[in-house]
This record gives sequence, C-alpha cells and structure tokens, in this order.
Amino acid sequence: MSGPPIRIVVADDHLVVRTGFAELLATQRDFAVAGTAPDGAEAVRLCAELAPDVVLMDIRMPGVDGIEATRRLAASAAGGPRVLILTTFDLDEYVYDALRAGASGFLLKDVTAERLFDAVRVVAAGEALLAPAITRRLIAEFARLRPAPDAPAGLSALTPRETQVLRLIAEGLSNTEIAARLTVTEETVKTHVSRLLNKLGLRDRTQAVVAAYETGLVVPRAGRPA
Repeated sequence: MSGPPIRIVVADDHLVVRTGFAELLATQRDFAVAGTAPDGAEAVRLCAELAPDVVLMDIRMPGVDGIEATRRLAASAAGGPRVLILTTFDLDEYVYDALRAGASGFLLKDVTAERLFDAVRVVAAGEALLAPAITRRLIAEFARLRPAPDAPAGLSALTPRETQVLRLIAEGLSNTEIAARLTVTEETVKTHVSRLLNKLGLRDRTQAVVAAYETGLVVPRAGRPA
C-alpha cells in the first residue's frame, strides 16, 4: 500500500448494516474506517471532526436523511468527503435527489465485496462512479420526468469543445474514450473536464451528467437505455 489509507465513515440507521459494512471495509489494508453514524446529522458531525475521504451514506434515515446530509457535506467550505449512497433498489427518485445534492454515485446494499471496494477507491481518487449503466439510466429517467428549475445555467460560458466534452461525459465515456473520440490527448480532456466543472460550479462527473440532462443539453428519450 502506498500513501495513507482511505478514511471512511459509514452512516446507516440499522446497526447490523453499518457494522457489517464497517467490518467488511476494515479487511482492506488501504482502508481505515474512521467512524460510523446512525443518522445524517451524526454523519455530518463526524465528517467535520474526522475529515474522512469517503462516506457510505444510507439514503433513508430518521431525522436528517442521506439526501440532506449529502447536501450539507457538499456545501462545506472544504468541499467535504465523497459520498457513496447506499440504497435497496436502483431506480429510486431519492437516489436521483442525492446525486443532484452532490453524491458521487450509489451502490445497492447487496453489492459484492469487490464491487464495494472498487467503488470506494474510485470515488476516493476523485472520480465519479458512473460505470454502471443504471446510474445514467436513472439520471436520464428522472431528468425527463421532472427537469430541475435550478439546474446550472452557465452552459453559455462553455467553449464549443467543453460543451462537446460534457455531452460525451453524459454518454458515460471515460477520459480515455473521449480522447480517442476527439483525437486529442487524455491530458487535454482532463483540462477540459476540470474547466467545465469549475465554470458550472459542479463537484464531479456525476453532477456534470445531471446538469447535461437537466439543462436539455442531452435529451433523454423514453424507452431508450442510457
């Protein structure tokens, strides 16, 4: 293992669930479970105290739920930890709201151990968990049903190339794939991605996909797999 371990907080109102996830994560040498929380308010407090890299956040908790906790963490001065939402079923309107609030992705609670470990490492590295087609399908479906009135309005500030890159991000392409599509270097793509995220005030690629659909830059079609 190189570098410090990835610090993780697990938030779930069910003791067995949060203990199980914490014990599973602790089996990895590059992970350190910094703490666990039974609700969103405690998760936010723990994150302010412990400064973890990643939070596994149950979406439905009493009091402050996972959506509001995610929103508070994303709005914190330091940018907050990356949030992975835990849910029991995938096409969930609450999951969509959590992604809009700043979550980097979501996992089903019956996720395999290896998938869980990979997801934590991906978001800790600053990437968005967009690999599963279900994530894009969820964003496309709920954006189609209720486009947000407060979606980022700064698309006009993007250059034509940045707009093109945003469309490709919304299609689910990686930086490597975008570079091949546009016949540019991967470093150039990273620069475009960084600039468009800054211009739109977005945290990561997940929020970029949400913005692309909600602003109408990418128009989902009913019945079309995302």
